Amino acid sequence: MDILWAFIIGGIICVIGQLLFDVAKLTPGHTLCILVVAGSILGGLGIYPALVEVGNAGATLPISSFGNSLLQGALDGAAKNGFWGIWEGILGKVSSGVSAAIIFAFFAALIFNPKS
Repeated sequence: MDILWAFIIGGIICVIGQLLFDVAKLTPGHTLCILVVAGSILGGLGIYPALVEVGNAGATLPISSFGNSLLQGALDGAAKNGFWGIWEGILGKVSSGVSAAIIFAFFAALIFNPKS
């Protein structure tokens, strides 16, 4: 049953992104920003953690989870160290994912030739 809920929750998030592409005719950058901001807003309202509880990987893999992680890190850091803890919390939560993306992109650029 967990797999079914992960598929449903993740599928709904992906359908929203696809509708932003097809119906609203938004660029990938606009769609990415909307999903990240929506994830952080839903996280601030306490809705996204409930989605993660129900949908597990279906809610943690889409880009909207990145916005939720940023917000949760900022809130945790602010609770511990005040204003400057916001930055510490954000960087602590997402630094490994951002670092991995940069490193993998670098190696992919070395291996594959770009289209001209």
